Formats: sequence, structure tokens, C-alpha cells
Amino acid sequence: MKAIFSSTYKGDKRAIKRFIQEYTTLGRKFDERNRNSLKLFDLEERTINVKSFKKPHFFNSIIYRYVRTSKAQRSFEYAHKLLKNGIGTPQPIAYFEEYTFLGLGKSFYVSEHLDYDLTYRELVRDSAYAGNKELLEAFGKFTYALHAKGIHFLDHSVGNTLITLNEGKPRFYLVDLNRMKFCTMSFKARMKNFERLSKVEDHIRYMAKGYAQESGEDKDTIFKAIFKYTKNYQQKFYRKKRWKKLLKS
Repeated sequence: MKAIFSSTYKGDKRAIKRFIQEYTTLGRKFDERNRNSLKLFDLEERTINVKSFKKPHFFNSIIYRYVRTSKAQRSFEYAHKLLKNGIGTPQPIAYFEEYTFLGLGKSFYVSEHLDYDLTYRELVRDSAYAGNKELLEAFGKFTYALHAKGIHFLDHSVGNTLITLNEGKPRFYLVDLNRMKFCTMSFKARMKNFERLSKVEDHIRYMAKGYAQESGEDKDTIFKAIFKYTKNYQQKFYRKKRWKKLLKS
């Protein structure tokens, strides 16, 4: 098992290694998905978040060993890049990779667990924060900060931004970091980056206003572009669902 720790981590490395070695029996489940799982572990008055990536199938296991870096390694490296650029994300601690003679097996990304108040999802779903104008405008400003720093977060979706509130003032933190590009983004790419967030017109209008305040661009132009790409995405999404339903019937 390969283990790489952040140079900023000064805690108990042996305990972290034990969490990984006994992942299936220790810790408490935080999130369980088809592809990956998350567990929380207590360590020295802190909570440690461990993301276990699903073992890749045969072809990808070879690719991840010889061609591409693993999702765990990318999450670790991208977290450091975000922090270097002043973008919030839970503090990275380490990543682990298990290799066989064929390729990559299990892999894990370890970070400090963030005690957050809500996710972006609560801004657009049924909750006390749904449709909150100030928070949505602030999120638009945050997204512009990503784009201005050349950060293209490819998984910019409802569950991947955590929000903390300090006297009502929000701070945003990105999670699920393994899909990013660091590049100059065209206007089209910047507007399309909103397409998976909300289909509600008012939500888009608030985000567009916040984005425009930071970028200096026309807010109506931004709103129309985001709305167009969101509508296109929704049409493709539901068309794909209909085809899947037909194929299963």
C-alpha cells in the first residue's frame, strides 16, 4: 500500500494508516454510494474523513497504474492547488493506493472533516435556505473566483459545494475534487459550468447577478447564457433517462 502524506500534516500517521488498513471494520459511515464510500474517524479531537474509491475494472486498473494518476492522487493534489489559490476545500491529509501486479486496486483520499452548515443542494431544494438570494449571489461570486483563477471544476453540481455560515456570511468549500482542469476558460465554458446546478429561473438570475458583479460583464447576457446551457443540459438529461427506460422495458 503506497501512502503519501501532506507536508502540512503533523498528526498521528500511524493512526491514519490503521484507519485505511481496517477501513471495512472501523469508523462510521457518512455517505454510501454505488461507486465510492465515505467514513468518519475520530483522532485527537478531530474528525478525519476517508473516501474509499471503488476498485477500477481490469482495463482502468492498468490505465491508472501506467498512464493516468488515480482519483485519490488527483483529489489530494487538486486540494493543495485549490488552497494555494485561496479556494476553500477540507484540509488534505494523505492518499493511499494499493497495487497488484495487474494494476491499481483500492485507493483512498484522506482529509479533515469539515463541520459545514449546508450544501449548495439546500439552496435549490426544499429547505429553509431554498432560493436564498444573498447566498445564491454569493455562490455566483465564488464561481467567478474559480474561473478567474483558471479553475474549471468539472463536477460543479449540487452536492459538491459545502457552505459554512459565520454570522450569516457564507464561505464555500469544494469536495469530490478528482475531476478538474486548470486553464483559461472561454465565456462558453464558464457559462456551461453552471448547467448542472439549478433549472429555476430565479436561482439562475441571482447567480448571474453575483457573477456579473465580480466579472464586470453584463448580468443579462450572463443570465441568458446560463439559462440556455442549463435548458440544453436538462433536455439531454431527460432524453437519456427516457431512452434508458425504453431499453429496460
